[in-house]
Amino acid sequence: MANENSSNKGEEDVVELKRALATGSASSQSNAASAVAPIVCYCIASILMTVVNKFVVSGSQFNMNFLLLCIQSSVCVACVYTVKKLGIISFRDFDTKDAKMWFPISVMLVGVIYTGSKSLQYLSIPVYTIFKNLTIILIAYGEVIWFGGRVTGLTLVSFILMVISSVIAAWADINNALTASDPASTAGAIAGLSSVGGIVRQLNVGYFWMFLNCGTSAAYVLTMRKRIKGTGFSDWDTMYYNNLLSIPVLAVASIIAEDWGYENLNRNFPPDTRNFLLFAIAFSGGAAVGISYTTAWCIRATSSTTYSMVGALNKLPVAASGMIFFGDPVTFGSVTAVGVGFFAGLVYAFAKNNQKKAEMVAQQTVIPLASRPS
Repeated sequence: MANENSSNKGEEDVVELKRALATGSASSQSNAASAVAPIVCYCIASILMTVVNKFVVSGSQFNMNFLLLCIQSSVCVACVYTVKKLGIISFRDFDTKDAKMWFPISVMLVGVIYTGSKSLQYLSIPVYTIFKNLTIILIAYGEVIWFGGRVTGLTLVSFILMVISSVIAAWADINNALTASDPASTAGAIAGLSSVGGIVRQLNVGYFWMFLNCGTSAAYVLTMRKRIKGTGFSDWDTMYYNNLLSIPVLAVASIIAEDWGYENLNRNFPPDTRNFLLFAIAFSGGAAVGISYTTAWCIRATSSTTYSMVGALNKLPVAASGMIFFGDPVTFGSVTAVGVGFFAGLVYAFAKNNQKKAEMVAQQTVIPLASRPS
């Protein structure tokens, strides 16, 4: 009888594995074993997406972020729909009822990617990645409220380290900006003070968008996790509806809020670099397929907090890419901030691992009470 049950269980596992490969869903009982693949894929996709987006919005006169995001979402939908037609993947067809239920999530996603692109426009990649740690803290306490999560003492220590790393990063960023614009090194004191004032205003704008991005990202991740359970969406369903429903929102926002005049279009897409810039935007749209899918995959296979922590552990290669490709300054403060942030991620991972082991031991030591036969 035991062998028969084991055989049936094995057949069920094979069927479940095939279904997961076809639809992007995964069995909750195999989360621990299947967590490595989504984590690695998410790391690659997030690094690629950050670097490409930074390149696209780094132009001094670029101001059409909604148009950029609309193109990216359109490329995402086109790629996924094409792959579905080829029979490689499968996801549910468009349904009005599902669209109405998921539309608020897509609007929140628009807020996340827009605030992220604006903060990248004003801040360096290392500062951007370090401050994303603050999102983890918001998500962790959101899970406590919404999903009955728990924050241990060691987890709290990692959160404190994250805040410290963010403070160091901000201090190094501001100090470097002020040093580079020292009035004594300029043609005149008035011009120097004007330059310093402009940089300070730019940093203030960048940090405003950064904090707004942290809040919207936490709300998006927590709400999406809750809504996924209610809709039964697979990972491809999530990616498809996220991008499809965001297209009209981004298009309307671009038409209303952005300047579509000939001169402004030329400033955003200069003739000498227009083709390469459009290629980069299309490429970033393809990369967005990876980031959208692996985000949902990571949340399903692990938890929303762990998903955000994985993103935080990317800070070393992401920061290095900013220093290599965009000339971000390598200073003692910036290196220290990245190091402290990375250490905070390791402490957090260790804390979560200990917490999981303690919960498993507690479950094993609970002895169910059974009533005596009469």
